[in-house]
Amino acid sequence: MINFSNKRPSEKDLREILNRRILILDGAMGTMIQQEKLVEEDFRGDLFKNHQGELKGNNDLLSLTRPDVIRKIHQSYFEAGSDLVETNTFSATSIAMEDYHLEEVVHDLNVASAKLAREAADEAMRKDPSRPRFVAGAIGPTNRTASLSPDVNDPSKRNVTFDQLVEAYFSQIRALVEGGVDILMPETTFDTLNLKAAIFALENFFDQSGNRLPVILSITITDASGRTLSGQTTEACWNSIAHAKPLGVGLNCALGADAMRPYLQALSKNADCFVHCYPNAGLPNPLAPTGYDEKPEDTAGALFTFAEEGLLNMAGGCCGTTPPHIHAIAEKLKETAPREVPNVDPAMRLSGLEPFEIKGQSKSLIMVGERTNVTGSPRFKKLIEDGDYDSALKIAKQQVENGANIIDVNFDAALLDGEECMTKFLNLVVSEPDISRVPIMIDSSKWSVIEAGLKVIQGKCIINSISLKEGEETFKKHARLAMRHGAAVVVMAFDEKGQAATLDDKVRICERAYKILVNEVHFPAWDIIFDPNVLTLATGMDEHNAYGLDFIDAVREIKKRCPHARTSGGISNVSFSFRGNNLVREAMHASFLYHGCQAGLDMGIVNAGMLAVYDEIEPVLRERVEAVVLNKSKNAGEELLAHAESIKDQNENRKAEGPDLSWREKPVAERLTYALVKGIGDYAEEDAEEARQLLGRPLEVIEGPLMDGMKVVGDLFGDGKMFLPQVVKSARVMKKAVAYLEPFMEKEKDASGSGKRGTMVIATVKGDVHDIGKNIVGVVLACNNWEVIDLGVMVSCDKILEAVAQHGADVLGLSGLITPSLDEMIDNAKEMQRLGLKIPLLIGGATTSRAHTAIKIAPHYEYPVIQVPDASLVVNVCNDVLHPQKSAKYIEDLKEDQSRIRKQHEEQGERPLLSLSEARSKGLNFDWEKQDIATPLADNLGTHYFQPSLEEVLEFFDWSPFFWAWELKGTYPQIFERKGSGEEAKKLFDQAQELLEKIIREKSFKCQAVVGLWPAHSCEDDVELFSDLSKTKKLGAFRFVRRQQVIPNQPQFCLSDYIAPKTSGRMDYLGAFAVNAGKEVDLLADQYKSQNDDFTSILIKSLGDRFAEATAEYAHKKIRDLWGFGSTEGLSNQDLIAEKYRGIRPAAGYPCQPDHTEKDFIWELLKVKDTIGLELTESRAMNPGCSVSGLYFSHPDARYFNVGSLGRDQVEDYAKRKGWELKQAIKWLRPNLGFDA
Repeated sequence: MINFSNKRPSEKDLREILNRRILILDGAMGTMIQQEKLVEEDFRGDLFKNHQGELKGNNDLLSLTRPDVIRKIHQSYFEAGSDLVETNTFSATSIAMEDYHLEEVVHDLNVASAKLAREAADEAMRKDPSRPRFVAGAIGPTNRTASLSPDVNDPSKRNVTFDQLVEAYFSQIRALVEGGVDILMPETTFDTLNLKAAIFALENFFDQSGNRLPVILSITITDASGRTLSGQTTEACWNSIAHAKPLGVGLNCALGADAMRPYLQALSKNADCFVHCYPNAGLPNPLAPTGYDEKPEDTAGALFTFAEEGLLNMAGGCCGTTPPHIHAIAEKLKETAPREVPNVDPAMRLSGLEPFEIKGQSKSLIMVGERTNVTGSPRFKKLIEDGDYDSALKIAKQQVENGANIIDVNFDAALLDGEECMTKFLNLVVSEPDISRVPIMIDSSKWSVIEAGLKVIQGKCIINSISLKEGEETFKKHARLAMRHGAAVVVMAFDEKGQAATLDDKVRICERAYKILVNEVHFPAWDIIFDPNVLTLATGMDEHNAYGLDFIDAVREIKKRCPHARTSGGISNVSFSFRGNNLVREAMHASFLYHGCQAGLDMGIVNAGMLAVYDEIEPVLRERVEAVVLNKSKNAGEELLAHAESIKDQNENRKAEGPDLSWREKPVAERLTYALVKGIGDYAEEDAEEARQLLGRPLEVIEGPLMDGMKVVGDLFGDGKMFLPQVVKSARVMKKAVAYLEPFMEKEKDASGSGKRGTMVIATVKGDVHDIGKNIVGVVLACNNWEVIDLGVMVSCDKILEAVAQHGADVLGLSGLITPSLDEMIDNAKEMQRLGLKIPLLIGGATTSRAHTAIKIAPHYEYPVIQVPDASLVVNVCNDVLHPQKSAKYIEDLKEDQSRIRKQHEEQGERPLLSLSEARSKGLNFDWEKQDIATPLADNLGTHYFQPSLEEVLEFFDWSPFFWAWELKGTYPQIFERKGSGEEAKKLFDQAQELLEKIIREKSFKCQAVVGLWPAHSCEDDVELFSDLSKTKKLGAFRFVRRQQVIPNQPQFCLSDYIAPKTSGRMDYLGAFAVNAGKEVDLLADQYKSQNDDFTSILIKSLGDRFAEATAEYAHKKIRDLWGFGSTEGLSNQDLIAEKYRGIRPAAGYPCQPDHTEKDFIWELLKVKDTIGLELTESRAMNPGCSVSGLYFSHPDARYFNVGSLGRDQVEDYAKRKGWELKQAIKWLRPNLGFDA
């Protein structure tokens, strides 16, 4: 055992203890001092006997005037079970002591306080050498805030600066270390900017002294809003201070333990260090001896609950807690295990008042609003020059409203004092929550201006920019200061020779900067953003023609060479040649962003309110613009300039005559779609009313034209042809139309004359902003006499459950679209169980599933947890689960089904699997030099469309699955001879034949197929496709998985093994297909269903399924003919059913390749949606349902197989190959996981 009386503990020593057990902190110092009933003379002593002004209440002075009292308090906490006590220095800074005119005693005060605590710790260790005791130097927040104005009439005013705080904290830190503390602990922080100043001072001290001490940070959530006094959420605050890399972080003061729980959960989940909690002893109670109402066992019980949940590494007490409280906590927690520190995935984690995370592969472009930049916005510049900061703030607010994720702020103008403007404007931004909720990008070419901005922003911001322009030493200095402030950085592609203009220079400079930052400065790679310089196109100079393509290619290459780094650019630069012609500029921005995003561009500095929709650009203009952006011809710039001149009148007319309203002449459904895509809300109510008159019911307007329009928006967004700000506008139009229709739905409900069926509270969970699906559920329920309490989006668990209690809800509905929402739903279920709720919990959203609900959510809540996959089902679910007669049976069936799913999952277990490398070494092995490879004619490569007649397709029917769908077992035609079921099978077959004749006669179905063949080769478990035999243009790759389970006498199969490897030098081929029987199947089935003829409806769908499968066989025969080996096979239909042909046609989502998302590449290659109208849902189901898709392999030995369970190493490798985060691969491969996840 190390004697920590003689040797100060290192961070390693403390980590070893914290990994073994929960460390016990002390309790309140002030509460114990109050119980001493001290008087003014105690605070004065001889030292301050003649000091002017009252000193009673300045508790820190007692370390000098009554050291016996302070020493006794420290001793009592050690005796009660504390492992660590804090020094009596909460207010021992020059800033706090200024109120008493005692700034000169600060050094002595801190040294004396540290020595008192040190003596008490050493004495406790002498009494019990087996237990180490430690001293933390308490660094209070001061009595001033750097983020808040003391003057309600002047929001930009501050009564303390960042530099003043740093100076005060530095002096205190130096004295505390001199006095012998083991740990430095900035605590009770209610303004994150104050804490960032403390961190800055700590780093300055460590640098100057050469002595680094462990640091613990403690923040204070001031009330039930879940925010600090300066407005940040817990997660946002952590993002702002994580750069300190503390030993621990936690919460203290302001709240009792129970109220801290959701914020402690958030911190525990996000912080990659140890976590503590030292709450107040409940709520203030002037009648209680300690001034607070919780007894020791109450506080200890609450902290025990946290420990049992795995939330704690350290625990103690704040206001109102005493040695008996600490003793109770120590006893209660001594048997509980400490929290395991999570491994947090690399990500850029920024913050304003709220957190903003950029993680993994960007799903959409991050928009950086550019209009608060004097170099790019003449209007903003004029407002600042005129001192009209109120109007300037409105521009910032408008950028956020238009969808900007981050705001760029720049004051680099000759007549402006950049430092003064930056300070004032950002101080004003901080006072506007609607603006300051997003992170800030501090933009300047002058480092002094950037520093001015860093010193007034409490969130984690981005510096724009640093570069190698002034040499490596300056570059490193700026990078280290950025780290000290906790900022991410934009790195411009400049070096000592100037700005990078060519592809080679862009990549070379960025790679050099990356290596310096990561290897020498130790800058986090995920906090680096490279800007490879967006330069102006169509300038008339030939050497500028490649600027656009060079930027796009540079982005792609930088992302490859600089792991975890991000890319950005000032998008408006590209179109400066066309200033004054917004029509052309907007088209250039949209096109440049589209192609940039395809290359991996993460963010762009743009005017979030002025973006054209890529697909909506006039075709000729788009063609001309793309020719310039992609440098398709030497004359592209001149041609665009000429075209711009020819459409100049259109641009002028836009200004003079206002917007083009020709779209108002279209039918109302088309008008609604146009308005949604364009984000035009002016006519939403007018068109909603016209649609209501046309369709009869308001709900039909929502489920019809409005949802159809939002589907178009979703498709454009998914294809990268719309960006998030535009989608935000679309959602506003949707909400406006729905809001107009709601009173009509209320009237329908009132007219029904029946009372309400129940009350549902519904919300989109915390961290998720998607709400359209939730809104539709609310509308559907409301129309069926349910009272719906819609809490909106990003709703925390405590707010949701508070509403459940307030409204006496019968059902709770949780919605979420993004993957992390699933974890949030689990947390909600746990909390419902803890609080003893007894109502059904409904789960909905695209990422939810029946299996996930059964396995991951339902076990945490004993009452019904029901996954509702579609809004149309919600009424029946709600009615059934609450129905007096049906409820018991419904819940019993639900529980049995979920138990079965869990049992199946558990039985899978973690099977013994080969490593991925070993499995690859034991894959199929062919002699590719001698292998027969079928070679199609060059003319047969590419895509082919077929629309066979129903009679042609009928020849490929396999009737056996038709009977299986009706739960009649056997094969056709032998099934007719089976005892018991044969007669019923024959009867069903005859009815099907009669209906089949009618379908063929009336051509009720429309069978279509699109197929393709391409040159290909394999690269390990991937198969790459090419557009032609030269293999110069790669189309993309299919990603496959390999069997890792060992089956005797079988290789470790992977579909890629059937394609010649690239290293063989042989030319091979791969095919793909998608077929369907047409939407007419569902239409005909619905027609019979509407006539209450369910039997015929089901029969039609059964036949539709057979037509789809037969079309797949028809298409396979066609492709074998195109391949060159099918024309001589001479197979009967029975031979085809028995799959006696050469090759296989596996489908994504099936045993050979369980990942449904591989369909995406098929859809892209074959243009499936455009060609045969077949679509994929978000879960990659095919719509219409009577459809089949897959791949064609021609290898003569190819066979189907079940890939089985997959090991973690393969799933991680697959995620990397797909460009995914691990959890995304886990989601899509979940049924095949051979490990717990």
